[in-house]
Amino acid sequence: QAYSGTPPEEKEKIVWVRFENADLNDTSRNMEFHEIHSTGNEPPLLLMIGYSDGMQVWSIPISGEAQELFSVRHGPVRAARILPAPQISAQKCDNFAEKRPLLGVCKSIGSSGTSPPYCCVDLYSLRTGEMVKSIQFKTPIYDLHCNKRILVVVLQEKIAAFDSCTFAKKFFVTSCYPCPGPNMNPIALGSRWLAYAENKLIRCHQSRGGACGDNIQSYTATVISAAKTIKTGLTMVGKVVTQLTGTLPSGATEEEILAHSNLRRSPLVPGIVTIIDTETVAEGQVLVSEDSDSDGIVAHFPAHEKPICCMAFNPSGMLLVTTDTLGHDFHVFQILTHPWSSSQSAVHHLYTLHRGETEAKVQDISFSHDCRWVVVSTLRGTSHVFPINPYGGQPCVRTHMSPRVVNRMSRFQKSAGLEEIEQELTSKQGGRCSPVPGLSSSPSGSPLHGKLNSQDTYNNFTNNNPGNPRLLPLPSLTVVLPLAQIKQPMTLGTITKRTGPYLFGAGCFSIKAPCKSKPAPQISPSKSVGGEFCVAAVFGASRSWFANNSGLKREKDQSKQFVVESLYIISCYGSLVEHVLEPRPLSTAPKISDDTPLEMVTCPRASWTLVRTPQWNELQPPFNANHPLLLAADAVQYYQYLLAGLVPPGSPGPITRHESYDSLASDHSGQEDEEWLSQVEIVTHTGPHRRLWMGPQFQFKTIHPSGQTTVISSSSSVLQSHGPSDTPQPLLDFDTDDLDLNSLRIQPVRSEPVSMPGSPRPVADRRGVSTVIDATS
Repeated sequence: QAYSGTPPEEKEKIVWVRFENADLNDTSRNMEFHEIHSTGNEPPLLLMIGYSDGMQVWSIPISGEAQELFSVRHGPVRAARILPAPQISAQKCDNFAEKRPLLGVCKSIGSSGTSPPYCCVDLYSLRTGEMVKSIQFKTPIYDLHCNKRILVVVLQEKIAAFDSCTFAKKFFVTSCYPCPGPNMNPIALGSRWLAYAENKLIRCHQSRGGACGDNIQSYTATVISAAKTIKTGLTMVGKVVTQLTGTLPSGATEEEILAHSNLRRSPLVPGIVTIIDTETVAEGQVLVSEDSDSDGIVAHFPAHEKPICCMAFNPSGMLLVTTDTLGHDFHVFQILTHPWSSSQSAVHHLYTLHRGETEAKVQDISFSHDCRWVVVSTLRGTSHVFPINPYGGQPCVRTHMSPRVVNRMSRFQKSAGLEEIEQELTSKQGGRCSPVPGLSSSPSGSPLHGKLNSQDTYNNFTNNNPGNPRLLPLPSLTVVLPLAQIKQPMTLGTITKRTGPYLFGAGCFSIKAPCKSKPAPQISPSKSVGGEFCVAAVFGASRSWFANNSGLKREKDQSKQFVVESLYIISCYGSLVEHVLEPRPLSTAPKISDDTPLEMVTCPRASWTLVRTPQWNELQPPFNANHPLLLAADAVQYYQYLLAGLVPPGSPGPITRHESYDSLASDHSGQEDEEWLSQVEIVTHTGPHRRLWMGPQFQFKTIHPSGQTTVISSSSSVLQSHGPSDTPQPLLDFDTDDLDLNSLRIQPVRSEPVSMPGSPRPVADRRGVSTVIDATS
């Protein structure tokens, strides 16, 4: 819908924006993307925009031509989700299979009309257009989250979870810590785990590890902490002044919320995170207390000293990023679970991502697909790009300049035994990452940690288990600064003034300005307006390539030329911009090696204007069968039926190897195990520091027996004894005492050199003496 002539000034007001994960871009369950590396078939970006009146859903496929999938005006929407097709099995079928895909909406005026605003979740079928389910609550809803197992409704200080197949209530949590906003009750939902902010720390459930304190021990840290104290004083003065002048914002402050909570129960502890397993947790209320058992509780640990503001799991669900209400530092934790209880689990604090010293509230966290980059967006409209490794350690040229993820240790490090030397050095100094003794940010030195005694270390040695990642020593903490900070311009004008004509509407236009040129000065919206700006970011394959080369065909490996995927940021003005990220070695480094730190060049490449105007028509269900969301739902449901070993509806006959599930009850577990194993991710113990193939470790010896002339060599297929008359005797019986082992004279004889491919073979074929092992065999 490209406009010719002057663009209309009137645009609808955007309240929230979000990138959505649904069946349409589910690479693991949508068969269309299973050939992802051969056909260059990339999943589309799915984008939801909430307006002051209604909402809209966009798809941006790899071609770059944005497509509107859904648009409606029915009053303000606080939260909406496209529900993914649920996981089914022989025992558990989907009650709403013929209605999918479903859209879950929390509107100001619910379906019943009588309830208070934002107090019910309505589930609409995009296939038929009807409302299939409405879930009512007494208090306002703040957010919706969903995966293929559950639908999670977030209320103030409460969480309610419903089964994806039946929408029956599964479990609920009532002990969430109240947050002043923008996220009133921050949670993170992975593919199976649910993390939320707990309001107290229960010692008997506390996992090992957790946050290592925000003390970056260096000269700068000391200066920073001094600046912090001055700044706290200033903000206090500022608050008093605003209260006196009467310009305090209408929203409740953190102190007021806490005072309100303290009236009802014992004082709350901020910054505690609990992670529960949504599959194994018991039905009904989930209670973390001294008396409760730890069924379903995966981990329970302190993450910050201030209240938690935002959380997110990485795609694999093993890493958790948490941010607090100050927004100075973000923490990256690796969760290593124990099947028995949460107190045996370990939570490794891998990174502190240091944003800065000004206060900012985080609204969006996004990981790249390979978990090497994380983008944190604040309400000021700035997106901070941090490099991390899924296994921790300092990001450098070796880890972040290759298109693929590299191992934690290079081959050289593995075989050189550097790890042992490092461990000796760190144990002597006593610090985790500090060169100054006594200033260590080690777990025992941190106020957040329970005392970790030497018993654990002793247990490690007695159990002969030096490589168990859950036990001490914990990995060292790394402080990472953002490589790029992308601010949202006031309008797209700052980008487009120097790039010629601008295509209004949903088409893509390219920004041909070279990366080297200095960008036009961008006014940060927070400084000029003083407001808060909703932004969302996501990583994806580059789509600007098409805009620049529209006539050419896309090559198979076109997207592989970039080390990092493009970063897409949607602003509160409805403009989606693709930023190309180019990491490179630090330009000031005298010599570039594997360990050289990184810097990053970013430049905007393409933009889409997706904001709706009042003249646009609505696009409401029921949709045709060839609508992208319906096609994707059909594909994923079909795949789910095959996974569960069931006959998909509409298919001619059984496709599974089991004729009947009733007759083969024992096969249920086997089938479920297979599906489970295909999705498991194991962090095993560290292997030997020197692998078998890293050098010659074999010696070949020839045994010269005394008395008899038995030749035991590696080339003889049978063990034979030759008497003096050279007549073949029967095989030696080792049970008899014929062979006196003490009389064997074992002399070390040097073996022949190992023949390598391409080298001439040894001339003499001395079979009885030594063996030639061909390296190509």
